[in-house]
Amino acid sequence: MSEALTLFNFASDASTVAQSWLSTLKSERRLSAKTLEAYARDLGQFGCFLKDYQAAAASKADLAALTASDFRSFMAKRRNDGIESRSLARQLSAIRSFFRHAERSGDFKCPAITAVRAPKIAHSVPRPLTEEQSSRMATENILEHTEAWINARDQAVLCLLYGCGLRISEALGLSVKQAEENPLVITGKGGKTRLVPIMPAAVEAIANYRKLAPMPLLASQALFRGAKGGALSPRIIQLLVERLRGALNLPDTATPHALRHSFASHLLDNGADLRVIQDLLGHASLSSTQIYTEVNRKHLLEQYSKAFG
Repeated sequence: MSEALTLFNFASDASTVAQSWLSTLKSERRLSAKTLEAYARDLGQFGCFLKDYQAAAASKADLAALTASDFRSFMAKRRNDGIESRSLARQLSAIRSFFRHAERSGDFKCPAITAVRAPKIAHSVPRPLTEEQSSRMATENILEHTEAWINARDQAVLCLLYGCGLRISEALGLSVKQAEENPLVITGKGGKTRLVPIMPAAVEAIANYRKLAPMPLLASQALFRGAKGGALSPRIIQLLVERLRGALNLPDTATPHALRHSFASHLLDNGADLRVIQDLLGHASLSSTQIYTEVNRKHLLEQYSKAFG
């Protein structure tokens, strides 16, 4: 991370705040080294812009005095450099995070940052994992926890995400009684209810978890529990998937939600009807489901280009 810190392009007092910001991200949010480097790079590009824009490295006082117009000028410059909306939104998010830290720590406050809107991003879905990658993530218990029931719990959750296409909130929102039904009755976005069959691997994984769970699992209570007995936090699964990415050498796009997308894409690859996939995912509109056909088309063209281009 020390190399990344040289990219801030701020005056020394502002660079110290930036160092503190990154240290806080590392200790409190436990971000990976690569993510911290990306955050530092995003902020460093902003610092470089200000250095040229103001003809001097920005100090804390300079950062506090920035106007909404200054931030918009930076975004326009990045646009001219060819950066896309999604990347620009991510960079603005990093900059906002830095300014929030500065305000919380009492270093400086810049009210103008709250008036800057992120660019609109067209709805899209991340590239799905391959069937092999998805299967390995959902079924290979390679991150052994000291407690067997936690291993079994994690595997059951991942099986539901990939084998049933559930959102992480839907999987962790299941009660013990709900999980005993097949198909599952899932209440998704907007309170819309749908039926989702449970694949045999997921049925087996849930049964194994219930057998090993050290606490009583009453019918009306949450099926998946944390180490202290409360309902399992989504953050635990997100961190688990981050570790699996490294262990299985998977791309950064391998997230809990990517397993849901992979479920849909693999059904489509194997000839499932788009209307059926719409029902299984709980999409209100077929147009949302049709995005997967575009994702698959792009992937097909990419593979064709690699082979014959």
